Amino acid sequence: MVLDLALQLPLVGMSATDLVFLLIAAFAGGAFGAAIGALPAFCFTGFAVLAAEGSRLLAGGVAEQAAPGILGSIAFGPVFGPHVAFAGGAAAAAYAAKNDGMPDPSDGDYHPAKDIAYALGTRPDILAVGGVFGIIGALGTAVSGTLALPWDPIAIMVVVSAALHRIVFGYPLIGDAPRGLLDMTPFEEGEEVATDGGYGATRLAVEPWLPHQYEWANVAMIGLVTGLLGGYIALATGSPFLGFGISAASLTFLNLGVEKIPVTHHMTLPASTAAIAVYGTADPTGASQLVALAVGGLFGVYGALVGEVVQRVFYAHSDTHFDPPAAAIVVGTFTVVVLAIAGVFAGTSWVPALGLV
Repeated sequence: MVLDLALQLPLVGMSATDLVFLLIAAFAGGAFGAAIGALPAFCFTGFAVLAAEGSRLLAGGVAEQAAPGILGSIAFGPVFGPHVAFAGGAAAAAYAAKNDGMPDPSDGDYHPAKDIAYALGTRPDILAVGGVFGIIGALGTAVSGTLALPWDPIAIMVVVSAALHRIVFGYPLIGDAPRGLLDMTPFEEGEEVATDGGYGATRLAVEPWLPHQYEWANVAMIGLVTGLLGGYIALATGSPFLGFGISAASLTFLNLGVEKIPVTHHMTLPASTAAIAVYGTADPTGASQLVALAVGGLFGVYGALVGEVVQRVFYAHSDTHFDPPAAAIVVGTFTVVVLAIAGVFAGTSWVPALGLV
């Protein structure tokens, strides 16, 4: 199974009119992601995935060709594709924090550029930044998909976009970490530093991506649980994306302020993908289902721990949002391709593979 359209948009042979059509839509999608906020936009990604995969399952597979209209063009396309709406919103927040577009933080709060739940409203310059980064995300994803590079082409552009907006707007790529990149004790001790970007308040010297989800054992445990669930959902429905949609939609509660809601889409997506990749297009039964389910659990833990490493290196010490789940999904899907090339997995599920498998 390989998802077409937004994930592997064929730039080769695309007409100039179709390309302009895509770029205009991507500009609007990135600007809209900035207007409503990066995290709310991503919650809509989850709902759109649920709608697409739900319609396919309810139709008993008859809607296979119709589903990409929602999945590829809406959920993963220029409307709510994370490489467009989420990445555009995150870039706009980084710009707004240095241009009087974010509220002043209280003492001890995170750098305001990290507030991806904040709706940035209607200011033209802020929305234009979101739109430009939406275009960058759409083009980069299309190139990655066209070349069949061996990872999730959407997630890689969320990562690239985050690094790019830090460089463009003058933020450190990694940031200072006097006690080491992986050390979270300054956060636990409440250590603070002066906030840059013209803000007079202080902020935490080390800012874990999720204060309720950074201890190694806790991260591994939620990875195991959601990995098993992601694997089960994929095996039961044949969809590698349904578990991801549930995880993404659940972040609505996090956005609304419900405490301790875990972030799990970088666990469920690699888990679902790996569980399907174990047997390719075969229908696993009996003991083979248990093997695939176990692989899903392992990939859930793998995605969780990779995400934690990424947050400690790239998020906790710098000033803007760098998405640990996107980076973990890149690593997880790349690992699926490597294992397929090595003959451990029968296929790569939906992940592009350079024609090597």
